[in-house]
Amino acid sequence: MSRTILVQGIVLIAVCILLSRCDQGVKADPRIEEPPAPEVVHKLGATVVEVDHGEQFPIAIATAHNAAPELNVTGTVTADVSRNVPVISLASGRVVEIHARLGDEVTKGQLMLRIQSADISGAFSEYRKAEADELLAHAQLDRAKFLYSTGAIAHKDLEVAQDTDDKVKVDVEAALEHLKVLGADIQRPSTLVAIVAPISGVVTEQNVTTSAGIKTLDNSPNLFTIADLSRVWILCDVYENDLASVQLNELADIRLNAYPSQVLRGRISNIAPILDPNIRTAKVRIETDNPGVMRLGMFVRATFHSQRTQVRAVVPASAILHLLDREWVYVPQVGHAFRRVEVVTGRVVAPGRQEIVSGIRPGDRVVTNALDLQNTADR
Repeated sequence: MSRTILVQGIVLIAVCILLSRCDQGVKADPRIEEPPAPEVVHKLGATVVEVDHGEQFPIAIATAHNAAPELNVTGTVTADVSRNVPVISLASGRVVEIHARLGDEVTKGQLMLRIQSADISGAFSEYRKAEADELLAHAQLDRAKFLYSTGAIAHKDLEVAQDTDDKVKVDVEAALEHLKVLGADIQRPSTLVAIVAPISGVVTEQNVTTSAGIKTLDNSPNLFTIADLSRVWILCDVYENDLASVQLNELADIRLNAYPSQVLRGRISNIAPILDPNIRTAKVRIETDNPGVMRLGMFVRATFHSQRTQVRAVVPASAILHLLDREWVYVPQVGHAFRRVEVVTGRVVAPGRQEIVSGIRPGDRVVTNALDLQNTADR
């Protein structure tokens, strides 16, 4: 009886082992539901891949294109120094009225402020005294001429009277010119002097407020500064290695960050003779007309066009792979291998076609769709 139970136990254990092995065999064969094997056979280094069916990736031949080298830089809009005009007062005193503020647009002759000045009072006093002296000297000259004609005085006395009259006239002219310089109105004598805008433009600086004291020009800032923004400067930083691409009097395209679709043209008027020792750049000045949208301090992108042309390769835009902040193309090798080549791209010359500045030459073959090949290689 015990032997029979032992035999049954051994048979039961054998059956369990057999069933477990069968179950493991079923679970160990998931290949039925797996996707097909990738096409990549092996990779030959980091930049070369080999695939099973290389013919499925169309090949394009790089064509030649005559292009003028371009240099793209950044810059800012600044005022033309020759069109920055200060507003000053030659009369000292106190500000009683202000009719303009920072940022206002003003026209030539527009009232900016009024100043109450003791200098004007003194100038008017000198002018009136000079006028009174002139009347007296003129009357004395007429009397001297009459007395000389009757023989009552000598000729030298007539000459003295004539000299006095001439000097007084000079004093009157000087006093009158002094009033004009101070900005006084001769027809309306007053201690108030009106300061007007010397040109039309925008007030870019204000250093005065109501009731402020106005001193003489010695060590005193300008009351206002008016900038004529009808023509402005673009100051760009060009690296030392790129200076050969920039020439005086060449044209440049200007694109404002605020209006990227609007392209302006300017001319290079100056290349600074001194480099910034820290960042090794030179200031390049572009002069351009302001269509009314350019404001001081705006950031711009300037493109310099060289007058010399170069032959560059042009490939389909899909042949360029953007990877790791760089641009690459795949060049076919022997068999079904493709080598990844780093390139420097240029501008888009036609819809779907882009320049290659360096990396390949006209006539070289490249994979038409680099992204498809890259995706296949990554499987």
